[in-house]
Amino acid sequence: MTDRPTDVDVDLHVPARRTELHWPLLAAIAAGGALGALARHGVQAALPTPSGGFPWATFLANVSGCLLIGVLMVVVTEVRTAHRLVRPFLGVGVLGGYTTFSTYVVDTLRTVAAGAPVTALAYLGATLVAALLAVVAGMRLTRRVAGVRIR
Repeated sequence: MTDRPTDVDVDLHVPARRTELHWPLLAAIAAGGALGALARHGVQAALPTPSGGFPWATFLANVSGCLLIGVLMVVVTEVRTAHRLVRPFLGVGVLGGYTTFSTYVVDTLRTVAAGAPVTALAYLGATLVAALLAVVAGMRLTRRVAGVRIR
């Protein structure tokens, strides 16, 4: 292990960079992922999708998760210095477990298979646009509230 901050975006295909991977980091990501997945399950249970219907639960989880990712990244990179495990726990773990872009693809395929290709296409496009806008909105709102100015 090193005394350097852990970079959660490290490429593990490069053997020299594998030394950054260690148990506290894995534990933080795993614990956060479990909490995020439980939160997503709660959203899915609260808003079941009828066959061929618009998958609102997945849409809301992905868009709200992207909003929170925008907030988190501004807070931990521009507003305050966070513990080195905050970003892996919250960003990779909680929000990574909460957002579910793999389910987004499965929902799209299921909607097409249920005979609703227009709904599937609307869901496909709306999710991409809304998720990207949510990240930007989260970043801008957080900067405004925190008084951070971009030069």
